[in-house]
Amino acid sequence: MTPASNPLTPASLQERWRTGATTLGAWMFLREPFTAEAAGDTGYDYVCIDMQHGLADYSNTVAMLHGLSRTAATPIVRVPWNEPAMIGRVLDAGALGVIIPMVDTAAEAKAAVDACRYAPVGRRSVGPIGAMTRHGNGYFRWANERVACLPMIETIEAVNNIDEILSVPGIDAVYVGPADLSLTLGLPPLMDNADERFQQALATIVSACRRHNVVAGVQASAALAATRAKQGFQMITVGYDQAPAVAAFKADLATSRSSIA
Repeated sequence: MTPASNPLTPASLQERWRTGATTLGAWMFLREPFTAEAAGDTGYDYVCIDMQHGLADYSNTVAMLHGLSRTAATPIVRVPWNEPAMIGRVLDAGALGVIIPMVDTAAEAKAAVDACRYAPVGRRSVGPIGAMTRHGNGYFRWANERVACLPMIETIEAVNNIDEILSVPGIDAVYVGPADLSLTLGLPPLMDNADERFQQALATIVSACRRHNVVAGVQASAALAATRAKQGFQMITVGYDQAPAVAAFKADLATSRSSIA
């Protein structure tokens, strides 16, 4: 069974990027499978389950991947660290992309690629029980090409090493963590900073990505989407589960209290 003929398998991010498309994604901090499924149904190109700073453990992640499997969104997981066992587990469960935190050097980038790819390209161990259930028995034939390896660039050290990192074969995109990048520049941990050092770091990353034919991705917001797309980012996270829910609760409570008063 090919990916295109399997209704459980969405079009890959790599296929969309090759057409020049800018992909927009949602981010799951919470551990609710229904919310992940709803985000996938909404039309996002990808939905990322955050195991690093979010609430989901491995069992939650498996349930959320199951919910996403009936949608057209590419399921991605941000793992807690650049560690091959967890990277392998989320891929075996059916994730089609892995965001790997704090990749600062070419050696760390190589370790991330090795964990995402089967031999002879990498060192991923065989046993994709959930992945074959979700994506078909032909999974082995295309996994190395379709699984997206996404190291995070979130320190000034990584920016300084960006050409060496992007020279590692097998990286599909890098994903900028703007808050941590800001901290390493001595700035507030925000999605955006007007400081020239921050803006120049983003420009350096995008320019290097173009030279190496690697997609630039970034954590952002709906308000920043147009700016980041204009800067050259093709993978932009704009939707979230936690903050909008809290804002809606606060707004409804304020409206109700005001009307009662």
